[in-house]
Amino acid sequence: MQMTPDLPLLKATNDSRRPGRLLLTGMALILALKLVLACALDLYSDEIFYWQASTKPALAYSDLPFMAALLAGTGTALLGDTALGVRALFLAMGTSIPLLVYWIARPLMPARQALEAAGLALCMPLCAFLGLLAVPDVPLLFFGLLMTGYLERATRLGTLPYWIATGIMAALGVSTHYRFAPLLLGAFVYMLAFRELRRYWRQPGIWIAAFILLIGLYPMLAFNLSNQLSGIDYHLLERHPWEFQAEGLLHVFKQAALVTPLLYVALAATLIHLLRAARAGDHRRGLFGTLALANLGIYLLLAPWSDNTRTSIHWPLSGYLPLLVFLPETLRRLHAYCSSKYGAPAAHRLLKTTLGMGFAGSLVALLGMGTQSVQDHLRPFLGEGVLSNKMAGWRPFTAYTNQLLQAEHFSPGDVLVTDNYYTGAQLELALGRNRAVYNIDEDKAIRDGRAVQYEIWQKNASGLQSAAGRNALFITEDSTLTVPDKLAVLERACDQFQRLDFLGQQILFGGEKSFSFYRAENIGGTMTGACPMPSLGWVDAPAEDSQISGSLGISGWVINEGLGVASVEILVNGVSAGTASYGLPRPDVVEAMAAQEDPNAPLLGFELTIAREYLPAGRVELLVKTTSQSGEVQLFGRRTVNLQ
Repeated sequence: MQMTPDLPLLKATNDSRRPGRLLLTGMALILALKLVLACALDLYSDEIFYWQASTKPALAYSDLPFMAALLAGTGTALLGDTALGVRALFLAMGTSIPLLVYWIARPLMPARQALEAAGLALCMPLCAFLGLLAVPDVPLLFFGLLMTGYLERATRLGTLPYWIATGIMAALGVSTHYRFAPLLLGAFVYMLAFRELRRYWRQPGIWIAAFILLIGLYPMLAFNLSNQLSGIDYHLLERHPWEFQAEGLLHVFKQAALVTPLLYVALAATLIHLLRAARAGDHRRGLFGTLALANLGIYLLLAPWSDNTRTSIHWPLSGYLPLLVFLPETLRRLHAYCSSKYGAPAAHRLLKTTLGMGFAGSLVALLGMGTQSVQDHLRPFLGEGVLSNKMAGWRPFTAYTNQLLQAEHFSPGDVLVTDNYYTGAQLELALGRNRAVYNIDEDKAIRDGRAVQYEIWQKNASGLQSAAGRNALFITEDSTLTVPDKLAVLERACDQFQRLDFLGQQILFGGEKSFSFYRAENIGGTMTGACPMPSLGWVDAPAEDSQISGSLGISGWVINEGLGVASVEILVNGVSAGTASYGLPRPDVVEAMAAQEDPNAPLLGFELTIAREYLPAGRVELLVKTTSQSGEVQLFGRRTVNLQ
């Protein structure tokens, strides 16, 4: 097939030097970015959990078998308890994905086309991103590609070593994640669908591979049988609504945006071509088409009923990788079609746009993730609420905690208690494993399928009772809590300690990440004195988007059923505009909110009038800053008004 001679990729010639150089250059660039970011970014909540699991070796855990924990633990054994250490082996596996694509493709096509297939892996943002995060998708895809390559060789050559290797990779895959199942389903359907392959069912190779696979299933099965099927229950039932959600119908469009639209169309065309070839009896192409369809089809069909916050993002990636092997053929056909219909220059531009958009998407995805490490520099330009902080702020947080432990003279025998499991795990990583860390998480741990694991480890509220009589530093991550959530957390905490005193707050990224710290005395004792509850308030006036001329009057109410409110301050565009008068009679609030335990009740109202000359013109943001008698500061009642 004649191709445009100056294309950097997909030339008709078999010269593999240029695509080889492009592949190595692209891999080096992306690896360099991932290495920098792997060192700069703090660990995400999933990553820190797998590290924590690695410190307590087991065949399986509440949400996954052992593989992710094993890789995280091996990396830290080599490089220390650091973010790079946790990610090291995942980074190596993720970086090797293009090489595995080449290894699979090489026996089936010329070297140039195999190199092109490998290079196209770098043009798929989700694929190029692999390895930056220490998450099970990396070994899942790594072992999935290895299983695919060995299965292809086993069914083509029929030799026993390839069947054994296929079984080993399948066993390692199911030891990684429950989501390896679609790959196994695709392989099973493939072995049944083609008449030429049925002879293998009468030979020992496939049965040896199946036996090895069963060994790999043991950790998952053993854990579930010992723990009321909690892992299976979470993955198949608890995390999914199993009710129709219209948002799930957008699955295809979300995937097209993530893969990049033009590349998504090319991958879809590749799948169609492979399935047509399979129907015509080509079982080589049938293997890759079946594996891709099993993965992509399952997630497409289940998207309207399943957990669409995650299935629409990265789960289908295991279905795209088999298509990469034959994607160069598709691009050649599309180029030839566009050349005949629109001319060679237009076809050339379209192909370059497809590849350029994909590779640029990979770089943008990595750089976008990296912005979390330079939040303080970018926030003045981007504004609040734009950048994620899930992988930022943990190092200053743990440093502050360590300083507080020393400044407040906590003894080595005192423990740490947090309101969620990932805050506790971050402390355990940073402060060492000698100080006991517990959490009283009853929300996120359940949502993430990890409550059972913390019960097994006895690092939850029930395990905290083993430290009865000791003192603790109790920490809440306020930026993840609404006021009702914080109230529930403090009520839970005050049931655990005899006394709880507020020590201070740490505010990061302009308040987008914040923590409160408390001295907790006598774990297991009965609470004496008031619980330092957070304040709860409301702004009655002005209303949102009010048009105001003249002076600005702000009024509302604040309650604190712990120690009471000390002061109420009004902020205009983040700057203090004055302290409100607090203590106005509000019996209606006492009745409506059942605020009988606030020491100020019924004097819970506040108001402040700000003269017009002290206010800027135009659209301004109002915020109420309340300080409790314990010293805890909270912000609420955000309003935007127009000052004329």
